[in-house]
Amino acid sequence: MPENLLSHIDFPHDLRKLQLAQLPQLATELRDFIIDVVSRSEGHLGASLGVVELTIALHYVFHTPDDLLVWDVGHQAYGHKILTGRRSVFHTNRQFGGISGFPKRSESVYDTFGVGHSSTAISAALGMAIASKLKGENRHHIAVVGDASIASGIAFEGLNHAGVTDANLLVVLNDNAIGIDPSVGALKNYLTAVKDGKNPKQNNIIKSLNFDYSGPIDGHDLSALIRELERLKNVPGPKFLHVITTKGKGMQLAEENQVKYHAPGKFDKATGEVIIKSEENLPPKFQDVFGLTLLDLARKNDKIIGITPAMPTGCSLKFMMDEFPERAIDVGIAEQHAVTLSAGMATQGMTVFCNIYSTFLQRAYDQVIHDVALQNLPVIFCLDRAGLVGEDGATHHGVFDIAYLRCIPNLIVYAPRTEADLRNILYTAQLGLDHPIAIRYPRGRGITADWQQPYQKIEIGKANGLKGGEKVAILSTGFIGNNVVKALATMENSSDFAHYDFGFVKPLDERMLHEIFRKFTKIITVEDGVIAGGFGTAILEFAAEKSYAAVVKCLGIDDEFIEHGTVDELQKLIGIDVKTLQHKFSTF
Repeated sequence: MPENLLSHIDFPHDLRKLQLAQLPQLATELRDFIIDVVSRSEGHLGASLGVVELTIALHYVFHTPDDLLVWDVGHQAYGHKILTGRRSVFHTNRQFGGISGFPKRSESVYDTFGVGHSSTAISAALGMAIASKLKGENRHHIAVVGDASIASGIAFEGLNHAGVTDANLLVVLNDNAIGIDPSVGALKNYLTAVKDGKNPKQNNIIKSLNFDYSGPIDGHDLSALIRELERLKNVPGPKFLHVITTKGKGMQLAEENQVKYHAPGKFDKATGEVIIKSEENLPPKFQDVFGLTLLDLARKNDKIIGITPAMPTGCSLKFMMDEFPERAIDVGIAEQHAVTLSAGMATQGMTVFCNIYSTFLQRAYDQVIHDVALQNLPVIFCLDRAGLVGEDGATHHGVFDIAYLRCIPNLIVYAPRTEADLRNILYTAQLGLDHPIAIRYPRGRGITADWQQPYQKIEIGKANGLKGGEKVAILSTGFIGNNVVKALATMENSSDFAHYDFGFVKPLDERMLHEIFRKFTKIITVEDGVIAGGFGTAILEFAAEKSYAAVVKCLGIDDEFIEHGTVDELQKLIGIDVKTLQHKFSTF
């Protein structure tokens, strides 16, 4: 049996000591290592399996970290991490206190740029290349971009600029025809035609942008990859290498079920079978409450449109997409376009549900303000993954949305505490609103298994009293309010505390607030977002404007980025878990 190679490779300079003929064995070992760890510890699987040979080739040919390698998004960077000093700690990937699931500058010199949101690699690598030239440094700069990511606006902006420079930049297109869900759009069709040899050579969009284009080549053929990368090292200016890979390569089930095995959870590494967790009598996932409710409403309201930027499975728009494909649209990784497309449809009287993860709506902030709110178009933003999302960490936590949305005129901001609240606000919104609305709800499961009850219209701007009390008023917004409910349920002095659910962060229920401030001199606010500019700050602003003298304590996320870990671990870290809330309530 041949000697294990991977165990002797700590950094790329060890890799470069190997003979070319040894690299296929290393690829097998690296793939097996990723499968072994991810099967036990969970994480992103298919994308990293698909670029094992490409990862080895890039570090073999280029002298990283002196040559700068930027991975777009980072789902495909597990092999990169293992070969760059983190093999021994890779089992801590995405775990609290462990290494990040994404490239991160503070973690390694080999992680040249922090990524998590897609399509930034070309712009970042171009910036590095221009800076290197200005400093007189002779370096290579490589951006690895997926075929789904390259369709994004910022990727085109980077290509457009790079094409008029003489930057020493190599863009590697990792073309596997899928992001999380299958890639969509005209560019995807173009790339498929190129791959299939059906596109005339003179009709090359990349060459038209002034890049030296080569490919497509087999991304699993190490000899061909290394030969072409060595050639490109000597080609001046911007270069583009089109590489064809298979997501999930080397694991049959992952190749056959690429959406499922993007991040499959725990699985049997020998068979690939996902270990199924019993879901009997469990509350539904919020994303499924959204998806199934929207489908039900769409059956009765033919003006309803669903739009998502590349997350039909993740946000469960897939339910509507399967039944009403012309009314449920995946626009690809294009959040800005998704928002303005929604605005355009709204001008024509359509009822548009634009579903974007909270953290990704940040990418379309101008469009929310300029194209939707300024024109007061009643687009219904459904912000999945609001609050703490867990193991994906700082790039993915949806903790800024309340702060960045509540300052926008005309925009309603609502956070449901339960599945029923989400179901009812979706129903209410499609009845017709005078303003756009943002509905923020968490990743994961709710609290009620029997959630499909008759619809009830929600009064816009109305808060709800959940529990009476005599000494302290607790005001919560959204799903985190359930932690407050649990905390108060087992406190000996529970009768001292009143609890109010402010689903509407904007407009606030000022009538209820007047009653609260007249009765209580101590008030605590609880939210799963940043305190600065958030829900608690809104309560403080009200108190100051109305000259109330109550002491207000705001609980939430301080002025810092929160790293990765389970939601329970992160809530404890921040101090909004049930036990810590009990302590903070009793000592206030």
